[in-house]
Amino acid sequence: MANFFRSIWVIAYRELLRFLQDRPRMISSFSMPLVFLVIFGAGFSRLIGQMMPGVDYIQFMYPGILAMPILMTSVMSGVSIVWDREFGFMKEVLVSPLNRSGVLAGKAVGAGIIAILQGTIMLAVAPFLNVPIGPRTVLALIPLLLLLSFSLSALGLMIGARMRSQQGFQLLMQLVIFPMLFLSGIFFPVAQVARWLEILSKLNPVTYGIDAIRQAFLGAEVAGITVFGHTMAIVDSAIVVGLVGAVFLSGAVRAFNKQE
Repeated sequence: MANFFRSIWVIAYRELLRFLQDRPRMISSFSMPLVFLVIFGAGFSRLIGQMMPGVDYIQFMYPGILAMPILMTSVMSGVSIVWDREFGFMKEVLVSPLNRSGVLAGKAVGAGIIAILQGTIMLAVAPFLNVPIGPRTVLALIPLLLLLSFSLSALGLMIGARMRSQQGFQLLMQLVIFPMLFLSGIFFPVAQVARWLEILSKLNPVTYGIDAIRQAFLGAEVAGITVFGHTMAIVDSAIVVGLVGAVFLSGAVRAFNKQE
């Protein structure tokens, strides 16, 4: 057990250092959410107006914008496995005393720490957008951001464990990230779209992560998606994200052990 936690610490620390030393990656992780915020927020806010009573379009969209860099960074964390395999570092890890399951968990934990850093920076934009935020909101957001990042990292690691080239992984991730992004309810209420699109959105685990984050900002009386007649509370959505993440991580461990 001690070796398992030591493996998590070593790998998570390495992932954090790689992120901090890669300035283009740091800048790009924030640039796309800000671009979406400017284009959709400034461009469409007057056209769309209020999405819900007392909530304008920017306020509605901001929780999703906050989660967007976490989505992209977490899912793309699987490329580290492919990179390590291509450059021979993975062989060194596998012959070391590190626990294999701990290696994957460490990559997921490292992504979670990076998610908190990204979320903290994005929170600084909230007061300028008239988005209500306070200490209680921040305290509620931290576990939600960690949970969402952990679950999406597990998805990226599960896919990365099966890939052999960075190019193939990145192309596949584009096909995964953008549907998950646009079907997550960032830009529109899930209940106000066509029935088939609503069903696809509710099959998307990111939808429940966005819903929990939005409720932390706007309250359950404003946000909250309905599944089988039940309006999901923050805890309900968090449980869904956690369960899906556990399934992804289990698949990642099996794929990693099988491929290596």
